[in-house]
Amino acid sequence: MTTYVWTVTRLWTLPQVDGETDVVVNAAYNVVGTDGEYTASLDNTQQFTYTGGAFTPFDQLTQDQVIGWIQAALGENGIISVEACIQGQIDSKKNPPVSPAQQPLPWAAQ
Repeated sequence: MTTYVWTVTRLWTLPQVDGETDVVVNAAYNVVGTDGEYTASLDNTQQFTYTGGAFTPFDQLTQDQVIGWIQAALGENGIISVEACIQGQIDSKKNPPVSPAQQPLPWAAQ
């Protein structure tokens, strides 16, 4: 069974939006999947648009909160897609695909 760990690696802010300062508009994240001795990861970014309402000052943000924003923006299907991509990498490490081998042309070998 694969476990997934989501980590925020960078944040980008605008100095002011709708009277709020240091508004997060982009987050870079990394997701690492681990299945026994096999690991794989994916890096990506997610953009946000602040439209007013609840606001957490930048210095009070937590990683869990920003991961929640990322996952909400991705939606259930997006999360499934990210984790499926990582699972595919792990599956390829567990059972490497067989690459085709080049063969001499049978009529040219005579």
